[in-house]
Amino acid sequence: MLPVISSEKLSVPSRERSLKNTAPMNALPGFRDFYPADCARRDYILNTWAATARRYGFVAYDGPVVESLELYKKKSGGELVGQLFLVSHTSDEGAAKGALRPEMTPTLARMVAARERDYRKPMKWFCAPSFFRHERQQRGRLREFYQLNCDILGDASTGADAELVALAIDMLRAFGFTSEDFVVRLSDRSAWAAFAAARGVGEDRLGDFLSVVDKLERMKDDESAAKLAEFGVALADVRAFIAQPGAEAAGLAALQADLTARGLSDYVEIDLTIVRGLAYYTGIVFEIFDRAKKERALAGGGRYDQLLTLMSDGKVNLPALGFGMGDVTLANLIESSPRATAQMNDALASNTAAEIYVIIATETRRAEALSVVQKLRDAGRRVDYALSPAKVGKQFQAAEQLGAATAIVVGEEWPHVKVKNLVTREEHLIPAESLPA
Repeated sequence: MLPVISSEKLSVPSRERSLKNTAPMNALPGFRDFYPADCARRDYILNTWAATARRYGFVAYDGPVVESLELYKKKSGGELVGQLFLVSHTSDEGAAKGALRPEMTPTLARMVAARERDYRKPMKWFCAPSFFRHERQQRGRLREFYQLNCDILGDASTGADAELVALAIDMLRAFGFTSEDFVVRLSDRSAWAAFAAARGVGEDRLGDFLSVVDKLERMKDDESAAKLAEFGVALADVRAFIAQPGAEAAGLAALQADLTARGLSDYVEIDLTIVRGLAYYTGIVFEIFDRAKKERALAGGGRYDQLLTLMSDGKVNLPALGFGMGDVTLANLIESSPRATAQMNDALASNTAAEIYVIIATETRRAEALSVVQKLRDAGRRVDYALSPAKVGKQFQAAEQLGAATAIVVGEEWPHVKVKNLVTREEHLIPAESLPA
């Protein structure tokens, strides 16, 4: 059974019954509350993603949070469909209207198929919205999460593959990680397709065959050999191909050369055990892992050249590739790295709740203080003050708690004000009219 979110009206408990139930309600399992500090860390990740993508010439887009169930049934494969949160309407005999988006590629394909002629090629688009999957919770995996998605559409070259991989690498470097912290494992599904076809594995069974390859690292050899034997393929042949892929994987050599020219060769290695689970991948694929092997995959993606054709019933034929990077596993990796944590903390420290706190030392000067507050805000400064009368000492304490670097004291000296640096404790008396400058 797929989990269903129904629009059926819920009975509202009476006020009397509600007051009796005073126990605090927690967020649903797999969903998160973002208190201010959590929100700041989340936004640090989202803003770093966006800034890095824009350095590569990517532009932002977004789509609906609810999509047609059929979109995922046809495009994402059976495993993902089993993790969907369905959205239904009980007045329509409980028929499913759609599903909360579990990923972005099908939505992107639908959007591009509808209006690809409106955009020059290649199209380089990114987004980082929230997604929903009803799956077992574990480290690095929740039921609601944010995921960066970067896609290049309309370019079939190896250069586009390399551009995407380079962007994925720089996404992690932007958080302070180096080649000692993570590795990009590159593979090629088209190479596996050629390998399988040469051994009599039909295209209709390729997905099942690749599923066995995907689990080689997690299965015992005798179990792997038995499963491969069902396809008429020997485990020894598979191991030999992984160790020395040969001409079938010529595209990987070209990709490596491009990344080497960028100075990024230390971040990548060829690993044909990477095949990616989703059905629509067709060519170069990759996954990124931390070197310490403590986390789930940090990112993954590859080519899906046939998906747009499938989405448009053959009307649109654009090569395409992309990757996704989730916030949960990335946050875990940042937390485990002193270097990345320090960089994040430095960034957050410079973005305090208030830069300036206006101290109202004389309550009869509140009107003048409000004028100062507004003028500074109009000048683009982050300014706070005591909304109700408070002792001067408590106001200074509030200023420091909010992270303000400067306090402006409005009191009997008006029209002059006292400007105090809360770090060095230096003070200056200046005309109020000169503050905005």
